Amino acid sequence: MDVQRLLQMRAKQINAALHRYLPSVRTAPTILHKAMRYSMFVGGKRLRPTLCLEAAVALGAAEQQVIPLACSLEMIHTYSLIHDDLPAMDNDDFRRGHPTCHKVFGEAVAILAGDALLTLAFETLAKAQPTPRYDHGTFLLELSCAAGSRNLIAGQVEDLQNEGKPIQPRHLQRIHQRKTGALITTSLRLGAMAGNATPRQLQLITDFGKALGLAFQIVDDILDCEQTTEKLGKSAGKDAAAHKATYPALLGIAGAKQAAARWTQKAIESLKPLGNKASRLLAIANYLLHRDR
Repeated sequence: MDVQRLLQMRAKQINAALHRYLPSVRTAPTILHKAMRYSMFVGGKRLRPTLCLEAAVALGAAEQQVIPLACSLEMIHTYSLIHDDLPAMDNDDFRRGHPTCHKVFGEAVAILAGDALLTLAFETLAKAQPTPRYDHGTFLLELSCAAGSRNLIAGQVEDLQNEGKPIQPRHLQRIHQRKTGALITTSLRLGAMAGNATPRQLQLITDFGKALGLAFQIVDDILDCEQTTEKLGKSAGKDAAAHKATYPALLGIAGAKQAAARWTQKAIESLKPLGNKASRLLAIANYLLHRDR
């Protein structure tokens, strides 16, 4: 399977939907909507909405009914990047190969653009079609928990608090599972719910997501050490400069690569009971392990 082509096809599909859901740049206040659109459309792999769509399709859902869920995930992700790049957080000048939102629009507008995307995510989620097993309340609970103070935001806080401090592998794993893994897992879970997954299918998808999310962040940490700013589209080497807790810092590059491979294999093993239905998800997992950006 040509995973790169699949990701490009999904990105085009998701971008078209995002253009419909985001207010136009002519909508007042125009500077806010320009900032939201700037951060949303300067690039991005659209991995989380793609995982949502692929999990849903694997279980027989119609793609169109999953699009609102997929787009809500990308809105959450982009909001988190805008805030993560702020001077008070990671203080980065580049994201997705372009100046960060606060460098273009100022810190105040960047904060508000992130806030607006977070809110718009739940407005968009409300447009998804419920399934016999999963209603709107279930969708809402799933996304809000993943994006909240016990997962994504908790991971951000712990990441900041542990800069320059010795850390145990189990603690680092927990940070990664919250900061990155929670939203990746929820992307897959929401897709499975849109496919009206049985409890057993949902558990398999969940196990896959947890392992994949951890592998993804470990590879991200490795790339920060090995790749250039131009290749990554964001400032390379910032983790080491900020003395962040990462797998390469803890285990070395070779050890981190082994850990990423182990978690990827664990993810793949999780989906074996789904058989050929999971072939695209398995291909994506292998692709992400070997990506170079």
